[in-house]
Amino acid sequence: MSETTQSEKLTVEAQGDREIRAERVFNAPREKVYDAMTDPELIPKWWGRRQDTTTVEEMNVEVGGRYRFVCEGEDGKHGFSGVFRVLEKPERVVQTFEWDGMPGYISVDSAELEDLGDGRTRVVATSTFHFSEERDGMLSSGMEIGMGETYDRLEELLAEL
Repeated sequence: MSETTQSEKLTVEAQGDREIRAERVFNAPREKVYDAMTDPELIPKWWGRRQDTTTVEEMNVEVGGRYRFVCEGEDGKHGFSGVFRVLEKPERVVQTFEWDGMPGYISVDSAELEDLGDGRTRVVATSTFHFSEERDGMLSSGMEIGMGETYDRLEELLAEL
């Protein structure tokens, strides 16, 4: 299966049997993007859909550290949690990811940050699932819409910083 959804700025693609690959270029230096992705004070300013309010309940940014974000909106609360596995500033973040909407289905998410020069950064996010059914469930949840809005909000925040 190799479905591709592409917005103006975000490409989301199913790869192989168990992966989702998303790519987006940000108009900001790599260090600034990495810092925004790992700063618990900044997460509520960009993470989640526009109509939601995001709360960081826990975010211990170290290998083995846990995080938990809760987004609240008209359709209720949605929690997201995981554990940081790799933190290589400013190049890479690897963490587990579990959405309360699919409890027990844990993916491993890797964000690779590539310095493109001229103050731009390409982020390639890969989510690896245990089974193709888990991956397909995440794709059918509309995750690319939320991810697109989240990345748009991150781009706006980066311009302000």
